[in-house]
Amino acid sequence: MIAEIGLAALWLAAALAVLQLIGGFVGARNESSELTALVRPAAVLQGLLCAVSFLALVYAFAVTDLSVKLVATHSHSMKPMAFKLSGAWANHEGSMLLWIAIMAFAGGLIAFIERRLPEKTMMATLGTQAFVGIGFYLFILLSSNPFERLSPVPMEGNGLNPLLQDMGVSFHPPTLYIGYVGLSIAFSFALGALLTRNVTPEFARVMRPWVLGAWIFLTIGITAGSYWAYYELGWGGWWFWDPVENASLMPWLAATALLHSASVLAARDALRTWTIMLGVVAFSMSMVGTFLVRSGILTSVHAFAVDPERGSFILALLALYIGGALIVFALRANTIAEGERFSLLSREGALVVNNVALSAILGIVLLGTLYPLLTEAFDVRVSVGPPYFDPVSAIFFLPMLAILAVGPLLRWRKDSFDRIRLPVIIISVVTVAVLALVLALSDIGVLPLLGMAMSVGVAVASFMPLRGRAIRRVPLAVWGMCIAHFGVAVGLFGIAADTAYQKERLVAASPGDTVDIGPWEATLASISPVAGPNWTAMQGDIFVSYEGGPATETFPQARSFWAPQGETSEVALVTRWNGQLYVALGNMAEDGRWQLRLWWKPFVTWIWYGGLLIALGGALALVGRVVGDVRRRSATQRGEERRAEEAALVAEPAE
Repeated sequence: MIAEIGLAALWLAAALAVLQLIGGFVGARNESSELTALVRPAAVLQGLLCAVSFLALVYAFAVTDLSVKLVATHSHSMKPMAFKLSGAWANHEGSMLLWIAIMAFAGGLIAFIERRLPEKTMMATLGTQAFVGIGFYLFILLSSNPFERLSPVPMEGNGLNPLLQDMGVSFHPPTLYIGYVGLSIAFSFALGALLTRNVTPEFARVMRPWVLGAWIFLTIGITAGSYWAYYELGWGGWWFWDPVENASLMPWLAATALLHSASVLAARDALRTWTIMLGVVAFSMSMVGTFLVRSGILTSVHAFAVDPERGSFILALLALYIGGALIVFALRANTIAEGERFSLLSREGALVVNNVALSAILGIVLLGTLYPLLTEAFDVRVSVGPPYFDPVSAIFFLPMLAILAVGPLLRWRKDSFDRIRLPVIIISVVTVAVLALVLALSDIGVLPLLGMAMSVGVAVASFMPLRGRAIRRVPLAVWGMCIAHFGVAVGLFGIAADTAYQKERLVAASPGDTVDIGPWEATLASISPVAGPNWTAMQGDIFVSYEGGPATETFPQARSFWAPQGETSEVALVTRWNGQLYVALGNMAEDGRWQLRLWWKPFVTWIWYGGLLIALGGALALVGRVVGDVRRRSATQRGEERRAEEAALVAEPAE
């Protein structure tokens, strides 16, 4: 019965989306239409119904209702409860329902709280959001029904992919989906403003918190996914330029450019066309990522769908949404006023240069991701990896870092180099000094060398905007910018150090053997069998010590799952402030020895610390922006009330 309730709620939500679509676009032309009054309630109720539908699916997984086909295919009664719950979205149908639920809930939230834009623009925005939602409703109801019943009911389920039986699946997909859906909202705002010719600073101020929220969750999702792959796959890598990884990176790059562009429009009424275009591009990259993951053209632990018909459906949606948006943009772009002009040597100019660099990197990643798929269609297999992505991206990334360091020091509209000469000299001297020091102490590649030097320069520059200010009076948004930029520096330093100095050893060892790797010494004490709720494993007992210090006991495992069958490597990690020792246990060789793979990865954890700092900076900026907007609205309201009282006193007849 719960499954039928979930399916019925989904159908009702789809019907409300149709009502919202019609009412929204009618209201965008005629605010007095009776349908206009139904749009906001329809959006709110739609969000609630989708929440009910998703909770129904989660309940079916929690109780292991094997009469539901999705549960029988992706769950098992013996699976731990945490993985039963996360199994609700660790599959194609469930993840699409989560996507739709977040989208509908966000649309309902906009309809409920957002009152700052003209009603016509809001109606066009909500109508666009419904238009996007309807396509996904059709997709899930017609080709990916998560509540489909199974008869006869099996005695036991198939279980979840062993690689997904990790807490990472509880955080990585939901945070990414919130980010993707946030970009759909930016898309709807952009088209709503374009259709009603209302591309104004107020529109940017309304859209900016939603873009910033999406960007924060994308940052967290990518960071969590990187760390999850790092420790779960047992390969010792944190980024592989896998097409599915790129599918999450591309929307983040576009969202970063959109965020900066919207900030310029909100603050200085410039970059109007840029903002609208980037709103379309950011959501386009989300749709491209959705197509790659669910079309069946990729084989990956991330790629859920293998049905080409589903891929065709999503490709049609991509063509409809993005093609339609680009047509509207082409027809209406000439109606967007130019906005305020600015000098190249200004904060706006720096943001434009960085937006161009981000767009170029986005194009490089998109080309490198799609090119192998295109050649494969002609029976030509091409592998595109770090030898392409790293140096080609660096052509734009390194200059972007220089602008990132200097840009926040510039004034709006127009500035002079004389005013910022001293901080620029300090940043340059620090960068060159680190470059010379690293070059003198070690022999590393050009890109890691430049990365380490520029990361220190950016770290110093990130807090330069605070100089001369009373710390207590610095706005939260400025603190957020400084911390986010510092996070970029921290993450870049971790990437460069890990690339330049990591050490790896693959050995065959017997109990009692000792292995040296970098400053570490590892001794294999024993190998013993252990059992879990739905797996068995061979577990190593390994003592490791850093530079002859106290020994730390670690327990890497080689696990074998039986529901479903599969093998995973559960690595042991020993973390210090300056890096991480990574130990993976392999198979037993014919001579009775065990394969051990060890990495010493200097400063690798700084990569994820940097990602978290970037997200923290975004969160501080979001809180600062929201609080500032609330204060401005309160001040405006108080001013209007005071003027009304004064007008009433003037109009009051004298006694």
